[in-house]
Amino acid sequence: MISLTFPDGSARDFKPGVTGREVAESIAKSLAKKAVAVALDGQVRDLAEPIKADAKIRILTREDPEALALIRHDAAHVMAEAVQELYPGTQVTIGPVIENGFYYDFARDEPFTPDDLPVIEAKMAEIIARDSPFTCEVVDRKAAKKLFADKGETFKLELIDAIPAGDEIRIYSQREWLDLCRGPHMTSTGKVGKGFKLLKIAGAYWRGDSTKPMLQRIYGTAWASEEDLKAYLHQLEEAEKRDHRRLGREMDLFHFQEEAPGAVFWHAKGWALFTALIGYMRRRQQAWGYVEVNSPDMMDKALWVQSGHWEKFGDLMYVTETPDERIYACKPMNCPGHVQIFKHGLKSYRDLPLRIAEFGKVHRYEPSGALHGLLRVRHFTQDDAHIFTTEDQITEECVKLNEQMLSIYRDFGFEDVRIKFSDRPAKRVGSDEVWDKAEAALKRAVEAAGLSYELNPGEGAFYGPKLEYVLRDAIGRDWQCGTIQVDLNLPGRLGAFFIAPDGEKTVPVMIHRAMFGSLERFTGILIEHYAGHLPLWLAPVQAVVATIVSDADVYAEEVLAALQAAGLRAEADLRNEKINYKVREHSLAKVPVLLVVGKREAEEKTVSVRRLGSQAQQVVTLDEAIRMLAAEAVPPDLRQAAKTKPA
Repeated sequence: MISLTFPDGSARDFKPGVTGREVAESIAKSLAKKAVAVALDGQVRDLAEPIKADAKIRILTREDPEALALIRHDAAHVMAEAVQELYPGTQVTIGPVIENGFYYDFARDEPFTPDDLPVIEAKMAEIIARDSPFTCEVVDRKAAKKLFADKGETFKLELIDAIPAGDEIRIYSQREWLDLCRGPHMTSTGKVGKGFKLLKIAGAYWRGDSTKPMLQRIYGTAWASEEDLKAYLHQLEEAEKRDHRRLGREMDLFHFQEEAPGAVFWHAKGWALFTALIGYMRRRQQAWGYVEVNSPDMMDKALWVQSGHWEKFGDLMYVTETPDERIYACKPMNCPGHVQIFKHGLKSYRDLPLRIAEFGKVHRYEPSGALHGLLRVRHFTQDDAHIFTTEDQITEECVKLNEQMLSIYRDFGFEDVRIKFSDRPAKRVGSDEVWDKAEAALKRAVEAAGLSYELNPGEGAFYGPKLEYVLRDAIGRDWQCGTIQVDLNLPGRLGAFFIAPDGEKTVPVMIHRAMFGSLERFTGILIEHYAGHLPLWLAPVQAVVATIVSDADVYAEEVLAALQAAGLRAEADLRNEKINYKVREHSLAKVPVLLVVGKREAEEKTVSVRRLGSQAQQVVTLDEAIRMLAAEAVPPDLRQAAKTKPA
């Protein structure tokens, strides 16, 4: 007999080979009817799969969170069947579940068009209505290859060859249609439901290799209900309106061009925003006891080999060889440079913790297909810092870092922040004993801060575990930004030490920390979070003085000078255009405040204040307008500092 333990802690014995469906039936017929899969020791399996050993078991229904991936996986198979029914001769290749949906890559001589998507959706609805059972068959390699060779599915033959010897080869069928698949699946196509939609068509090289055939990829999304689908499609519409690439053009912030792929050309207004972020972070770091440094952009390969980055990131690093045959690499990270700064001059335990910060430009080769505006670039700036501590100081420093991290996100309007704990990856440096110590120290810090977190197994850095801070934006999307990493490996690899109280040389702990993460990416996130309507303190142009008639030009220049003297980023628009035209143009550029002046305002020394997104106007004196805007433009950290400053 085998023992199965249920979520409430109770256990029951069953004969080996019992299926999840049979277990569900033994509990209640109604549960068996609703069941779509089973979780064994946390791994989702087919409901029909025999259970051969003791396990913790949970019967999954379509409403369980884990079922969403199954819905999407099943939808992918349904889409592939629909395509092959509609377009005979098309080959299916791979069709994984991805965030918020799925895709399938197809090999077809004739290209798909957007007009094909509704036709495929209609066929998918037919297949779902058939409610064909999903069945799984384990076959030997020879039989699998013959099956797909007979069907003309040449890409499947390559996939079969890639399956390691000894691994099962599974084929899933839904009525006559079948595919090579590891599973799991729900019980039938009908369980997909109506909450699906096909989104777009794209090109993709077979197995991501540009030397191999170009395939056609169809993306789709699927949800547990039509209501969830509707909410997601609304989010996509909102995301399109907020796309930072479009807003970047309208606001004249930046551009990209083919001569420098993945690198940002910052325009004056975009650079004003970027430097405002740096200024904010610089002030916060100085208040927290950091010293700011700058390390070389390019260093000898030997340093990267010693640090371990060459083995881990060598194929993603920009490399050059000089005439004297030395090989240099542009830095993909700042940490080895900071260790060199720490090593310069003898350090004592009295010098710790030593907090070193840098706005360092790093360079990483990203595939061209992965580049996405500011959100995925090849050259970016990190608000990077490294804290050198003793082991006894880890918890206290990490607790402080967490408080600082959350306060920063609040200043930028992010109240919903989630934390992921990422432990040791398969490919890493250092012994298990060292990793045990680092992971335990970071967990103590999280618990000391009273935080809840989600485990993110195997996603730590190659030198240490990390906390990842995930921000939820105004339309419900998640963005991973800040990180805290405890590193007991890299300082020792690079020969760093301090003199301990007993006079012995001791390797310091190195806490890696980034709060914005990539400043380019954080800028893109902010633009989309605020839909371009940035808070006044961040706006590249905070106010524009716009004239109604040319008689007000001299007064407009006076208003502009007063605004600039008060520290505001302001411009004047004296063009011979109608005021409605000027209002529309500056609204499109997301200027927060327009100060409209005409002949009357010039005579009375007033301004008519118009706020972005509002039709209302407020007529106030010039002095009052400047006081109001100057107070509103104070960055949140300075505003808070003024509140806490002793009288």
